[in-house]
Amino acid sequence: MITQNKRNAIRQRIHDRIRRKLAGTGERPRLNVYRSLSHIYAQVIDDQNGVTLASASTLALKVKTGGNVAAAKEIGKAIAERAVEKGIKKVVFDRGGFLYHGRIKALADAAREAGLEF
Repeated sequence: MITQNKRNAIRQRIHDRIRRKLAGTGERPRLNVYRSLSHIYAQVIDDQNGVTLASASTLALKVKTGGNVAAAKEIGKAIAERAVEKGIKKVVFDRGGFLYHGRIKALADAAREAGLEF
């Protein structure tokens, strides 16, 4: 059995490897996703200036249960709407070391449907 610290260390190592290859610019910022056991968070980040342009989370939206696919879809839609309001159409997707499956995939699909391109 892998302990939680070991699993998070593995995820962090994968995330570091992804981040070496991927960076957000002013014209194409990075859509970063983090999921915990009970919540999911998304940020649109301009790495050149070190600025968060838009963010959404199950905590901020006061979603009753944040650890499921339905909540991830809501966050994907919300982050896309906030990004489009600021004139951002194209982003680079950063899955944060998580597998592209389940809540991460649901968030990405909802963001695409709401107008983001990646």
